[in-house]
Amino acid sequence: MRAALAEAVSDGAEVPVGAVIVKNGKLIAKAGNRREKPGEYDPTAHAEILAIRSAAEMLKTRRLAGCTLYVTLEPCPMCAGAVVMSGVDKVVYGARDSRQGCCGSVYSLPSDEAFYHRVQVIGGILEEECAALLTGFFSSKRG
Repeated sequence: MRAALAEAVSDGAEVPVGAVIVKNGKLIAKAGNRREKPGEYDPTAHAEILAIRSAAEMLKTRRLAGCTLYVTLEPCPMCAGAVVMSGVDKVVYGARDSRQGCCGSVYSLPSDEAFYHRVQVIGGILEEECAALLTGFFSSKRG
């Protein structure tokens, strides 16, 4: 989770969320949010999606079996869906998201029996530290 926190650094425009993917104890992918990157403005450029893409490219497969995703904020519906579809084994997240969290807070997409693949989820790891990053970011936006 510390590596994911390191990726969560914000330039003031991005919501500070970081994600890393680990396989066999080795960090294989890392990313921070890039939705507001000048010239790109990509609504899908969440840290989790970018880390999943990077891991798949590194492993040369779309199936991320044996991988664990660490992310500083509970994944949203889009990211939780990507986790399921990529075949990640486990998600470990920091801060809960009571508005859009789809790994237990609002909904639990990774454990929904409608999907073939189920993902183990562990939440609340370094929760206070992860939440403080987000609180500080949004407080500065409100002035």
